[in-house]
Amino acid sequence: MADSLSTGLGEEKEKEKEDTERVRKTFKADKNKVKDGVTETLGINRKNGGSKGKKRNLSDLSLGRFITAELTRGYFLEHNEAKYTERREKVYTCLRIPKELEKLMIFGFFLCLDAFLYVFTLLPLRVLLALLRLITLPCCGLGGARLLQPAQVCDVLKGFIMVLCYSMMSYVDYSMMYHLIRGQSVIKLYIIYNMLEVADRLFSSFGQDILDALYWTATEPKEKKRAHIGVIPHFLMAVLYVFLHAILIMVQATTLNVAFNSHNKSLLTIMMSNNFVEIKGSVFKKFEKNNLFQMSNSDIKERFTNYILLLIVCLRNMEQFSWNPDHLWVLFPDVVMVITSEVAVDVVKHAFITKFNDISADVYGEYRASLAFDLVSSRQKNAYTDYSDSVSRRMGFIPLPLALLLIRVVTSSVKIQGSLSFMCVLLFYLGMITLKVLNSIVLLGTSCMFVKEAKMEEKLSDPPPSAVTSRTNSRAHRTKHVHTPPQQEPATDKGGIPLASVHLPPDLTAESAAPALPKSNSDAFLTTPDGEEEDKIINSDTGMEGGDGLKHRTPKKDLLEIDRFTICGNRID
Repeated sequence: MADSLSTGLGEEKEKEKEDTERVRKTFKADKNKVKDGVTETLGINRKNGGSKGKKRNLSDLSLGRFITAELTRGYFLEHNEAKYTERREKVYTCLRIPKELEKLMIFGFFLCLDAFLYVFTLLPLRVLLALLRLITLPCCGLGGARLLQPAQVCDVLKGFIMVLCYSMMSYVDYSMMYHLIRGQSVIKLYIIYNMLEVADRLFSSFGQDILDALYWTATEPKEKKRAHIGVIPHFLMAVLYVFLHAILIMVQATTLNVAFNSHNKSLLTIMMSNNFVEIKGSVFKKFEKNNLFQMSNSDIKERFTNYILLLIVCLRNMEQFSWNPDHLWVLFPDVVMVITSEVAVDVVKHAFITKFNDISADVYGEYRASLAFDLVSSRQKNAYTDYSDSVSRRMGFIPLPLALLLIRVVTSSVKIQGSLSFMCVLLFYLGMITLKVLNSIVLLGTSCMFVKEAKMEEKLSDPPPSAVTSRTNSRAHRTKHVHTPPQQEPATDKGGIPLASVHLPPDLTAESAAPALPKSNSDAFLTTPDGEEEDKIINSDTGMEGGDGLKHRTPKKDLLEIDRFTICGNRID
């Protein structure tokens, strides 16, 4: 009985468990159905809402609404105020360039005119005074004095060069050269003219070195050891140079004369278009203040030379037409076209160079002050060069060949006969002397004003640069710097005297003081700061990084030390 009861209770419990499991399963199934229905209804609602939003957005993107938005769209320039202010300053700089550049060009033109008139007016008088001293001094007794002063020796050499070259130029037939050039084709003449321009720049760069070598060889103190080939070989080289350069300028003037007299003016148009090629060759290059100063000096020299060439062309044409004044008006449009194209090219070239290199228009005031300093310093007691030679070194303008050619053209074009003609020549010579003196006085006063405005009076009392300093400044960027040890206490000798107080010989002191930077305010005014790239190059050469060692900087290049500009290669000493 007991076994039967226990089995019955176990079966009932199993049935109850099965019933409860069935109830749970049905409840879960009903619950899942309810959730699925809710999610389906929510999904349908979401889909309906999305479709309504899309319809609403599509209705907003209409053509009229787009055009309205484009017409009423706005922006605020003050959000980038610095950028637009910089752009406006660049525009103002470009507008100021023509005025500032022409100020420099006019000042440089009168400097070149002063050096050019010196050859015709004061140089013959100085040569006569030197020859008079040479004749009268032996009669009066030397008394231990020099026979001739160095400046007088240079003047006599210039006079002899002019006389010899003029006698050689008298054998050159200008008419034959004119007809020989006129028979060439237009393209050939265009190529010849370009070659002559390049040759003129090369002659100008090397010619002043030849003349300076002659002057120094003739005036070098006799106590020094002879390290030259002699005065006569240098004199012959100088005569040959002046003669060849004068012939070169004569061919250049003849080519320009052929272009003026051509019927269709095609050659003149091609030659004027050649000036605009200069813009392409210079505008898209990197320029600093010193490079721009050299280019400005070259432009001054080129413009003055073109004026003299135009004068020679007008003289030759007026001679062919028996000095008829009506023919001068025929030449006038072509002359104006040449001058206008030259001025326009210079203005456009300098405007874009200053724009691309972020150079202010005030830099031309610095250039005027530097040229004025040369004029003022040549009048000092400690002057070491003549003013005409200083202009030649600064601008590459050598007046001797150009003056020689002008004398040759004038003497062949103007016939002097009778006493009245000689009186006219004498009055003309006195007028040139008057013009030279007035021009020098005005230039000297203007230069003093420029030097005072630039605060460069302190440099007038400085000694002339020596060969050691110039050599150090020119090669400072090519030499590798050696790491210097930190400063120590000054050593003393046995007597307790510091070694730093011992006086060194002049040569050693000059070499040690050469790399020192100038400390005057005018140097900071006329120098270009060194860039970070130079510091990196120096550190790579020395093997130093960051603060591991001292940073050696190359000396700042002063505008007053730039001379003998050669545009071919754009050389900077």
